[in-house]
Amino acid sequence: MHVNGKVALVTGGAQGIGRAFVQALLGKGAKVALLDCNSEAGQESKAALDEQFEAQRTLFIQCDVTDQEQLKGAFKKVIEHFGRLDIVVNNAGVNNEKDWESTIQINLTSVIRGTYLGLEYMRKGNGGDGGVIINMSSLAGLMPAAFQPVYCATKHGVIGFTRSIALAANMENYGVRLNTICPGFVNTPILQSIDKEENMGQYYSYKDEIKNMMQFYGVMDPSIIAEGLITIIEDDTLNGEVMKITASQGIHFQEYGQIPFTSSKR
Repeated sequence: MHVNGKVALVTGGAQGIGRAFVQALLGKGAKVALLDCNSEAGQESKAALDEQFEAQRTLFIQCDVTDQEQLKGAFKKVIEHFGRLDIVVNNAGVNNEKDWESTIQINLTSVIRGTYLGLEYMRKGNGGDGGVIINMSSLAGLMPAAFQPVYCATKHGVIGFTRSIALAANMENYGVRLNTICPGFVNTPILQSIDKEENMGQYYSYKDEIKNMMQFYGVMDPSIIAEGLITIIEDDTLNGEVMKITASQGIHFQEYGQIPFTSSKR
């Protein structure tokens, strides 16, 4: 898929990795809707982007992704504003082991809901032209994370859900590809949350161990993750893939054994 002229929706688009995604998509000629619950950050991002790109190419929508009606309404607004939807990036995420229910709501439930909304608007046979959905996971979705068990569970869930729905989309000829990105440590506000007791709860005392891990593995700039996003969008052969991005190995893919038998559509 050529990014130029396409319409993208990015959740958590005002800060961190999401903001880097928006920048990269605009740089490739896309029109982008940034969804974020932080109104101030969203408006600041929109103003900064308007200085670089044509103002009509971006749309900021304040949206709490855990609010079903808000998320539905945001997707509807994007279609009404830009007339189409081609790329959905379910990026919004948090690290909160203390309020672990909200971590599940934001990191997993809203990703599932965002995926289904994207499929509803983009899939062929339902009036859509096809497209790409990218769901954000983490290296914590591929291995245990001792001091972030709930965060880790949500990220494992994103991978399982996305790989499964990618198979279904292929069998049903939706014309929509679905892939997952799993970055290592990235310099974003989430990374700073390990310093806060209100985020880490009972695991707060282990913050120095996590910092040692960050030093060992290295911390990446969000722009590197954005390169991975563009790679997935532009490569039409990628579906159900799990892209890993690390400071030491850069962009590469998780290798799995043979996919279990799936019957063709009857």
